[in-house]
Amino acid sequence: MFYRFLGSILVYFTCLLAVEPQGERLRLAPLVEEALRRNPQIVAAQKRYEAAKQRPDIAGSLPDPMLSGGYTSSGSPRPIAGLGQEPLANVGVMFSQQFPFPGKRKLRADIAATEAAVELEQYQLAQQDVLARLRRAFYQLHYTYKVLEVLTRNRDLLDRFRETTEARYSVGKAAQQDVFRAQTQLSLIETRVLRLVQERRSREAEINNLLNRPVRTVLPPPEDLSVAALEVTLDRLYEFARANAPAIQRDQKMVERRQLAVNLARKGYYPDYTLSGGYYNMGRMPDMYEFRVDVDLPLYFWRKQRKEVAEQSAMASEARHTLQSTANDLEYRIRDDYQMAQTSRRLMDVYRKTVLPQANLTLESSLPSYETGAVDFLTLLMNLDSILETEMNYQEEFLNYHLALIRLQEMTGMKLLED
Repeated sequence: MFYRFLGSILVYFTCLLAVEPQGERLRLAPLVEEALRRNPQIVAAQKRYEAAKQRPDIAGSLPDPMLSGGYTSSGSPRPIAGLGQEPLANVGVMFSQQFPFPGKRKLRADIAATEAAVELEQYQLAQQDVLARLRRAFYQLHYTYKVLEVLTRNRDLLDRFRETTEARYSVGKAAQQDVFRAQTQLSLIETRVLRLVQERRSREAEINNLLNRPVRTVLPPPEDLSVAALEVTLDRLYEFARANAPAIQRDQKMVERRQLAVNLARKGYYPDYTLSGGYYNMGRMPDMYEFRVDVDLPLYFWRKQRKEVAEQSAMASEARHTLQSTANDLEYRIRDDYQMAQTSRRLMDVYRKTVLPQANLTLESSLPSYETGAVDFLTLLMNLDSILETEMNYQEEFLNYHLALIRLQEMTGMKLLED
């Protein structure tokens, strides 16, 4: 019986190193490509950007001209009454065109172009947000599969422990409480399995939702993932983020837009004007022509233009402070996630190279002692639980490490993970 029990242990440790059979596997790269094409949030942001690109031409255009036609009658309200006989009777047409003060049209076009640039950054942010959520869901799905494998292996081994303990109890070599302990531990593993199965279903539904698929679409298990390298320095991440982070670029464009709005508000002190020209038919009398210039007078500048300049100046200041706040927050979050990634990577190495081999040796060495009665079943159970917790901690740190890289990639725009 002992040798069969020992054989089960050897099979267990062999499973730790065994390569799983390869079937259809879920890969991240095709999911990323599909999300870029189909995700409604990304498509909506793209359409907003495409709409914003049309605005500079609109904002820089002249106001629509006005064409007026009419008549002036004399002696009667009838059309053209007195035409050719009375000097005031005429039939004519007039063309009018309003012209903003020089510089206003260009400023409006520049403001619209800057708003389009903001929408471009918003589009980039939408892509980064959706892809980060997709990558997080994918790695979390991978985590559920890996932990379920760990729990399944440990459950099977623990079940063999229970069978061996029941056999030893039947011949008076083990206590009944050992059987109960094994059954309790099996039940605890089953509760963890149930939670992970629910988590797996939630992550599958999240991936389908991000891809604009029916949420019940069945997904294959994710492909095996290797540990991504983090060779970039923290200073390099800061530098790259300041130059390329979509959030920084968006707020920088907003600062430019607000400053242009201040300049435009200052132009409000200068009047717009309208040029008009008309032709009037006088019948048998000589034709009459008219040319006129109408000028807007900003007489109420202390209530309108001055207030508008003050408003836009305050909004420009707000945009500059928002940019500084975004930069400060980004720097803090980059540092925090970088340190988290470094810590998780070190913990992974400790678990894989030190803790797990030691736990395996401890369990192996306790088996002969358990057979001879030098070690009780509780000690054996604790040694097995130590392996279980170490394996699960390794998978958790594997997940934490890659989630930190995903957040760093989203914040900085630097490619840190291969899809």
